[in-house]
Amino acid sequence: MTGSSKKHELKSKEKLEKKLSFYTKVKDAVTSLNAKKTISKKKNQSCRQKKLKAYDLSALSEFLPEPTEPEHKTDAKLNCKSRQTLVLRESAHLKAVLNNPQFQLDPFAAIHQHLLATQLPAAAKKDDAAKHRKDSKDKKRRKKKSTSSSSQTMDI
Repeated sequence: MTGSSKKHELKSKEKLEKKLSFYTKVKDAVTSLNAKKTISKKKNQSCRQKKLKAYDLSALSEFLPEPTEPEHKTDAKLNCKSRQTLVLRESAHLKAVLNNPQFQLDPFAAIHQHLLATQLPAAAKKDDAAKHRKDSKDKKRRKKKSTSSSSQTMDI
């Protein structure tokens, strides 16, 4: 072995050691950054959890009525064939409604009776209360109209 080959070998070893030291430094930097990132994530998660606790509405669930499943489940994905059958079924239902003698006599009363029959009893009570309030308002309006119309006839 000559002196030039030993120098070359030493240089390659030095280069290898430099590369290894660089890689270890990079590895240490990455691990420290990951550690910092996980610490900051934990802080953010705890802040989010505190905010979520502030908006916790589970206490209100005891005052709400239990949800009931709808009788008619609609398919979220309608393809051409299912849409066509739905249109045919609904058009037949519409024809049946239009041919109904009660609907032909008084459509609004028929719709009202249908809603009373299909809705929950609590909702029907609210409707009756709203109807009662509407009736009292109508009576007040009638009184005002009758007094104003009587004053107009006196003016003539």
